[in-house]
Amino acid sequence: MTGGAAAGVHERLAGYQDRFDGLFAEYFDSVAEQGLPRSSFVPEALELVRDMSLRGGKRLRVALLHEAARLVTPDAVAGLDEAALSIELLQTHGLIHDDIVDDSPVRRGEPSVYYAYRGRFPGRPQTALGLAVLAGDLAAFLSVQVLLTAPVPRALRQAMAAVQATAGADTVVGQILDLERDFGPVPGREALDTVSEYKTARYSVLAPLRLGLLAAGEDPAAHEKELARYATLIGVSGQMRDDYLDLFADAATLGKPAGSDLREGRRSYAVCAVLAATTGREREAVESALAGPGCPPETVERVRRIARHHGVDARLRAETHRVAEEASAVAAGWRGRWRHEAVEFFEQLPLWGALRVR
Repeated sequence: MTGGAAAGVHERLAGYQDRFDGLFAEYFDSVAEQGLPRSSFVPEALELVRDMSLRGGKRLRVALLHEAARLVTPDAVAGLDEAALSIELLQTHGLIHDDIVDDSPVRRGEPSVYYAYRGRFPGRPQTALGLAVLAGDLAAFLSVQVLLTAPVPRALRQAMAAVQATAGADTVVGQILDLERDFGPVPGREALDTVSEYKTARYSVLAPLRLGLLAAGEDPAAHEKELARYATLIGVSGQMRDDYLDLFADAATLGKPAGSDLREGRRSYAVCAVLAATTGREREAVESALAGPGCPPETVERVRRIARHHGVDARLRAETHRVAEEASAVAAGWRGRWRHEAVEFFEQLPLWGALRVR
């Protein structure tokens, strides 16, 4: 992928992000103005959901939604704003619950919702947990509500809400699979790919594609197989990239200390690749790091040296790029059917993501 193509993808993403962040803030203002019950807890929960939602991120799901509609038409499409809000509210739900599951104190440089409540109720841990769960639930139900009030025909509203409900259920299944992955025998590639598909690809890629096409008047069911294939490949490549960076990137690149997967006992793509490449004392060192929560930086560095000695970093980089190229090839098959400019975006997107793995 050329530098110009990468810059083009980045510019498109930035444009969607800038516009959407303003839309998201306006949405939360409107929810607050609808009239909440007399309470201190309810406005606080909504404010925590708002704060988590507005903390940033590339808004890749929003871009995918709009570009999916642009596959069909260059014109403005009704319902896309509501679909974008729905997608990102579901993402907020996932972030809040993910931080509960992982007991994460920080999200994007600030306290997670769970830990914000723990600070608010230091002597009431069950109350803090319950309120954090409910805040995540609030985001999930708002994500469906916003679709059901979209200014589009009733049948389209229902079809879009069905897409989101399916995406939400798939994501919960993915979270369960993610926890299961770290028990029993070391998972193979198929199991790791299944986790990536359910936990990430189905709601972050496939659902936006379906929603954008639906809003633009195209039936996504007619293209389900290739849309699902593209989404899964994007999800796998993206997760490989994140897992690679977690083990091999420096703290400045990550914005946090490296090796969080090791410290939290996660059998990521990178960790499983190291386990598969080692035997004897080296493998014991990796297994010990996984088994001991909170392993120190020197242990992470030792595992990193072992991995590099066996060429795990190079192989994982190569596989990340190979999967991204396969996703790009799937999108290239859409030429002639859909609009060239939007097809080009979907071709370039997976390669842009893989560029971070160097």
